[in-house]
Amino acid sequence: MLAIISLLPGCATAPLVQGNSLSSYDGLKQDDGKITKSRLHVRKDQVMAAKTVNIVPTTFPPTIAPALSNEQRALVANAVNRALCVSLSDRFTVVTPDVPADLTVRSAVTHATETNEVAAGISVAASIGTKFIDTSVPIPTPRIPIGLGEIAIEAEALDRSGRQQAAIVWGRGAMAFFSTPRVSKVSDAYDLAEAFGEDFAKVLAKGESPFKSNGIDFPTPEKVRSKMGFAPKYAACEAYGRSPGFAGWVGGKIGLPPEWTDKGSKKEPQAQ
Repeated sequence: MLAIISLLPGCATAPLVQGNSLSSYDGLKQDDGKITKSRLHVRKDQVMAAKTVNIVPTTFPPTIAPALSNEQRALVANAVNRALCVSLSDRFTVVTPDVPADLTVRSAVTHATETNEVAAGISVAASIGTKFIDTSVPIPTPRIPIGLGEIAIEAEALDRSGRQQAAIVWGRGAMAFFSTPRVSKVSDAYDLAEAFGEDFAKVLAKGESPFKSNGIDFPTPEKVRSKMGFAPKYAACEAYGRSPGFAGWVGGKIGLPPEWTDKGSKKEPQAQ
């Protein structure tokens, strides 16, 4: 199997798909990371002057990735919302969408492909199987690089007068060596949605590209607590439910679908 894997691509190549949800696409410039493609625009001085932020629930139209159910699309959209809310809490005061804020964040999924459940299931079984092999050397178990999911998302931050102060078009695909396989059509899109939320939050926190950091960004104690499933720093983030925490971590290790461990939003599903 490893011989076959070596002949196949190691990651899904996610295209940058521009939608029509942003107020403007002017000024976007190519700004790629090592595993991420993006086009980015940010006015650093204006963004760094902001103190409060609210988040408009992410949209995920049913015409995108129609093989996913409404519930699965809502889970992905909520993963974006939650990741944005928790990560933005490190620098901003996060308020509910109905409360005016210095910045209003809006995002939309523009492209997504489902995960191949059969290939993911085989990868999970192979990964679990290696744990029973008597060896002193850990055995790396890459996923079968077939049917890896991908996602593209665009987002912007508007000031109080509705002027765009930051915008991004972002795309990433799952990777055979670093993406956790789970037996669900939505598993890769779900994991990548969280990565997007963290990346755009970094744009707003620093007023610059999230891919140009020279050091390691250690998570704050508040973010660690939220990841573990405890209450978020701001009540506004409770609308997106709490992280699955330990149950989600264990579920990921044994390949359970994220639908089984993530309760999602406390409100009605927001995906449209």
